[in-house]
Amino acid sequence: MSDSVISSVRAHLVAQIGDENPRPYSVTFLGLESLEVLTFLPRQDAFARFATLGCSRYPMSDPSEMIADSTRGPRAELILITRVFDGIDTSFLQNIAKLAASPSVEGVVLRPDLLLDIGESLWKGAPFTAVLLGDSEIDDLVLPEPADPVKFLQLVPITSTEAAWVRLRGAEALRDAWKEAGIDVRDPARSAVTL
Repeated sequence: MSDSVISSVRAHLVAQIGDENPRPYSVTFLGLESLEVLTFLPRQDAFARFATLGCSRYPMSDPSEMIADSTRGPRAELILITRVFDGIDTSFLQNIAKLAASPSVEGVVLRPDLLLDIGESLWKGAPFTAVLLGDSEIDDLVLPEPADPVKFLQLVPITSTEAAWVRLRGAEALRDAWKEAGIDVRDPARSAVTL
């Protein structure tokens, strides 16, 4: 089923975003099947979209479970929406792929409000060293029973200060602070919210 899931996810992304020719970037991590990051360049607005392809190949499971269910369980792919900027290079795409590989490598179950540390700048010179997951503009993809649908979670790059705020106050408090300050989190040149 894994191959059919991936082809369905790709077709769903193409239909939802409206770009039939995304640029693929393939990454292989030791012991894992390859992941792709699809780049959808701006067409109808000023934003580029980067979507992972491969994370949803298998359901995510809690590493403490004795036996992983190969059919049931949450599935997800990651979406990053940003204005086009000079830091879009292979290291940036690799970091997105690393985040998508975290369920297989670290046993993480991707979900809204989850904070993931990158351990380095998301791209060269960026102040963002973590991401906050949230709901995206992409509808869930329903798979044949008994499989769970694929959710598309938006990655929002955040600074270490903002990550500390999430740990202390929660994801919603940070989103409220962004809204109050009028911060567009899709702007790669944005400043950190003053907390």
